[in-house]
Amino acid sequence: MSDNLNIGGQEITSRLFLGTGKFSSNRLIPKSVEASGAQVVTVALRRVDPDFEEENIAAYVPRGCILMPNTSGARNAAETVRIARLARAAGFGDWVKIEVITENRYLLPDNYETLKATEILAGEGFVVLPYMSPDLIAAKQMVNAGAAAVMPLGSPIGSNRGLKTRELIRILIEEIPLPIIVDAGIGRPSEAAEAMEMGAAAVLVNTAIATAGDPVTMAEAFGLAVKAGRMAFLAGTDEAQEYARASSPLTGFLRD
Repeated sequence: MSDNLNIGGQEITSRLFLGTGKFSSNRLIPKSVEASGAQVVTVALRRVDPDFEEENIAAYVPRGCILMPNTSGARNAAETVRIARLARAAGFGDWVKIEVITENRYLLPDNYETLKATEILAGEGFVVLPYMSPDLIAAKQMVNAGAAAVMPLGSPIGSNRGLKTRELIRILIEEIPLPIIVDAGIGRPSEAAEAMEMGAAAVLVNTAIATAGDPVTMAEAFGLAVKAGRMAFLAGTDEAQEYARASSPLTGFLRD
């Protein structure tokens, strides 16, 4: 039975989405994509410049990947919509990851402006994946606005602090009928596996891979961790117990 992820009518076999910022060399991007098995790759539109191939980050994304522009740098819904429309006009398709950040210390997404942008872009036929602070009411509003998935943060972007919002993400997984893709803050493959064990549909990782001592090997590790976490979720894990339970019956000793 197929366990592919379906977003916007696209069947995706890999549940690891890969970001492309912070790599010490753009040439590491295709190697990391290949090692991880990622099929969805996100790129900041401001880093796309067709006139300078060496600096044009989109040129390093392997063919066959879904290139998902993000609206990094947008500070309100209007700027977000403009960036998305520019990406579509430049030939990058209909997928867009919405990022609206209005403060510079913690770089937390503005759910209100994100919701407005989601409604406008979904109405224009975009496959909208909004990056958001994990709030159930805001997530439900984004579903109603036409989002194709919801992308709650695990912890502040680029922090590598892991799943600090674990309980809030669990609530979204339980209550939201769209794929929940954990984005931002995941620092270790074990944390990606944990998110998948919870029932997340996918995770998006950038900093933890790009800034590793060996990004390509780390990309492979994350790919394996996501697969393992998904398999564990599908297998079904037993609930934690307060007291010990013997693995074998405490009967039938030799003296009996």
